[in-house]
Amino acid sequence: MQIDIHILPAIAREAGNAIMGIYNDPARSGEVEHKADDSPLTLADKASHEVIVGALAKHFPGIPVLSEEGRDIPFEERKNWHTYWCVDPLDGTKEFVKRNGEFTVNIALIRDRKPVMGVIHVPVSGVTYYADQAGGAWKTDNAGNAVRLQTSHADADWTAVGSRSHGSPEEAAVLARYPVTRQVSVGSSIKFCFVAEGLAHIYFRQGPTMEWDTAAGQAILECSGGKMTTASGEPFLYNKASLLNGSFLCLCQ
Repeated sequence: MQIDIHILPAIAREAGNAIMGIYNDPARSGEVEHKADDSPLTLADKASHEVIVGALAKHFPGIPVLSEEGRDIPFEERKNWHTYWCVDPLDGTKEFVKRNGEFTVNIALIRDRKPVMGVIHVPVSGVTYYADQAGGAWKTDNAGNAVRLQTSHADADWTAVGSRSHGSPEEAAVLARYPVTRQVSVGSSIKFCFVAEGLAHIYFRQGPTMEWDTAAGQAILECSGGKMTTASGEPFLYNKASLLNGSFLCLCQ
């Protein structure tokens, strides 16, 4: 099936609108449940999931969907998937609860265990990042103006981007191996976009994350000229028996 990348930003924006409808409603935005791992779950997570799954089924029937809010798919069922969608309906739920605006909608297409297409939408700003291997990586603002993304290559004075909600001694040790002179923090998958658009040069994460946390970001980063690997330099692959990710390293080159 031929997939038009330009359909995906529209789906992500529709999901973002559903999220913002709840974010801007004081009566509903504070309704937070907790999953078995104690991570938060809001009405916005559920609303975005429903929009995305419905739209993907309409436009791309037959391609299975692996979503954070519908993740109970046994490995025996998905192990032979050649192509599938990997979705995080609301990445950065902690940021949503904190109301700092740093949360995203993530949609990625996985083919042969690698992300080949991705969209990250930031509902509060209306900015959308999207990429595929044929057309490269792009960023559009709320008015629809598009600019092509390209990583920034530098020999010195690197900027490292890291998590607003997570951090580790291992991260400091890895960054010490590179010419990092500045560090910035931001929530959710926006970190991948910082490297993709040249605002940062390196992003290291000492696990854990889930596959839907990283798939769209990896696609956008790699289509903009960057590289993502495991901490030991191996290819970063998807549809594992366990959907839990190990540590990873994103570089501008």
